[in-house]
Amino acid sequence: ELLFSTGLRVSELTSLDVGDVNLKTREIPVLGKGRKLRVVFVSDSAEEALKNYLGTRDDEYKPLFIRYKGGDSKNLEGEDLRLSVRSIQKLVKRYAKIAGIASDPTPHTLRHTFATDLLSRGADIRSVQELLGHSNIATTQIYTHITNPRLKEVHKKYHRGNK
Repeated sequence: ELLFSTGLRVSELTSLDVGDVNLKTREIPVLGKGRKLRVVFVSDSAEEALKNYLGTRDDEYKPLFIRYKGGDSKNLEGEDLRLSVRSIQKLVKRYAKIAGIASDPTPHTLRHTFATDLLSRGADIRSVQELLGHSNIATTQIYTHITNPRLKEVHKKYHRGNK
């Protein structure tokens, strides 16, 4: 839920700590590629999921997402319990299968869907660029290919040659 809500890269998600998440403001500061800081925002559904998840945690570990491996985890410290990129990839695949999704989604699929969804709902590309943490808008334009049918609507509505 958090990947889709924020458009985070999987490496950014795995590096989050519990203290990074501000559920009052629903903001998470993220250190992205190139060590650039940006803020991502938590949706209603992601806030609810995070509250439920954090409510089940009875530990003081720093990492936001930790693995549970039965007895093995009792001998590990917080950083050793941090979910890996590979673990997140496996979780996405497992829950997609449970949900009946036939394709083979990855965490990046959720990032792509985040961007495409915002653009198709009318968000401007510059804002999406900032939310994704892209330094070059050309990278963000990759996500516009699916939203091109909207261009016809924009042309019809705004071009003075149309009645």
